[in-house]
Amino acid sequence: MSYLKKLAKINLSTWLLRVPLAIVFIQQGTAKIPVTLEDAQSFDLPLVVWFFVAWGELGAGLGLIIGGLFIWNRLWPWVGDLITRFSGFTIGCIMTGVIWISEPESFMYVILYDNLHVLLWVGGLFFAMRGNEK
Repeated sequence: MSYLKKLAKINLSTWLLRVPLAIVFIQQGTAKIPVTLEDAQSFDLPLVVWFFVAWGELGAGLGLIIGGLFIWNRLWPWVGDLITRFSGFTIGCIMTGVIWISEPESFMYVILYDNLHVLLWVGGLFFAMRGNEK
């Protein structure tokens, strides 16, 4: 089998989306830790919600990387798929909340002017729906 066919079977192309998405969420999560009441109040959120956002961002970013590494695990490939899907779902939930609390004037406003959050939301949705499928 040629080198290019072997490379196509590994499907490393998802890592071009997985790594930057994970880095953004790991950075955002670590920036919120330690979780403080003042930070939560600055966004008009309860402390418990802020806690889950901070640790959810960090966990989702790490989960995307760890779940992707399970591609090479022959024993339990479903574990990595589950971790990847849960991380993508978590990213989608967090980004829905971020878009929601910004109180946009319309759906079209979000699509046209909130590009970063929409892109992060779609990236999370991609991994929630696709998992580690080849």
